[in-house]
Amino acid sequence: MSEKLQTILTAARDHASDVIAPNVDAWNAARLWPRSASDKAGAAGLTGLYVPEEWGGQGLSLAEGIQVYEQLGLGDGAYAFALSMHNICTYAACGYGTDAFKEQWARDLTSGRKLANFALTEPQSGSDPMTMYTHATINGDGTWIINGSKAWVSLATEADVYFTVVKTSDAPGHKDMAMIAIPADTPGISFGPLYDTPSYSFLPMSEMYLNNVIVSEDNIILPIGQGFQGSLMAIDIARVSIASGCCGLMQAALDTALAYSKNRKMFGGKNIELDGIQWMLGEVATDLEASRLLYRKAAEALGTPEGPLMAAHAKRFVPDAAVKAANTCTQVLGGMGLLQPYGLDRLSRLAQMLRIVDGTTEISRVVIGRALQKRAAGLPDLPVPRGFGESDAASPSVAAE
Repeated sequence: MSEKLQTILTAARDHASDVIAPNVDAWNAARLWPRSASDKAGAAGLTGLYVPEEWGGQGLSLAEGIQVYEQLGLGDGAYAFALSMHNICTYAACGYGTDAFKEQWARDLTSGRKLANFALTEPQSGSDPMTMYTHATINGDGTWIINGSKAWVSLATEADVYFTVVKTSDAPGHKDMAMIAIPADTPGISFGPLYDTPSYSFLPMSEMYLNNVIVSEDNIILPIGQGFQGSLMAIDIARVSIASGCCGLMQAALDTALAYSKNRKMFGGKNIELDGIQWMLGEVATDLEASRLLYRKAAEALGTPEGPLMAAHAKRFVPDAAVKAANTCTQVLGGMGLLQPYGLDRLSRLAQMLRIVDGTTEISRVVIGRALQKRAAGLPDLPVPRGFGESDAASPSVAAE
């Protein structure tokens, strides 16, 4: 591990323990994004992870930077998720944006002074991005007029710019899709009521409406024809980032159960001495180690032909393991696990949220299933045992049975 990565991971862990964990319940009660906290994250170098140093970033690879969310997840998985999406947008801006856009936005984004988020999903389409109605009309003066709506927009009303995927023609399919950055103060942009999300109500989510929004071509992040593939890459990065954050969540749940069990006295001893408790927590520990290996392997594969499949494996397995871990650790505490001060109820709800966002675990199973179909097609046919061929099925003796 490089010295720079170690420094960033330590900063993320300190941010989780000093800023997130002591305040997350108050944030949820206030139902407001903690801008002062994300400002501190920016000051700690956590908001420009994958961006070159020349633009104020840390210059980490995806495989390195994604480990940050495991540390942030020790404090709160939804907070880690929000920063992961900001970092994906910042990576796209500095890697693919126009020179004019980078000059205006790059350093504000990498420093965390301004926040960004990604808008792909639409109200009527859910996990089917091919069904898209948000449309951009390209004018002769280099401006784009955008109309449509997006759903499940994180940091709604709070982000300073939204990286939005649009269609640019009425043709079916994805070959006309592009991604354009829309500043939050652009006339014509508005938001619906915030979704009611009790366990992460500090993270504002809502629908975003675009009514004759005019944006300069300088704000094009991915040009026509690249918007869809670029979005898929962003989703793969997000899925592995979520798996990373889930590992932090699992560690937080396990540590809570261990801290409780080592002192709780029952049946003439302490809970941690009971075989049943050890087996339950041992299974959580094994799932956590397997999850770490899987998300880190998936992070290394990003940008390669194996990346989408590895991201699907990570998104399928790790959030499911996190749900199981949070529920098991709650069970270990018994009735005490239901009380708010221990935080396990919040972790259980967060784990369920992370199973759904950026592609449900069922969508990941579809991706894995399609890969298995392709693999099966390339395998040699197995010999059919005698008595099981088509001729047997047509014989009078078989038909009589």
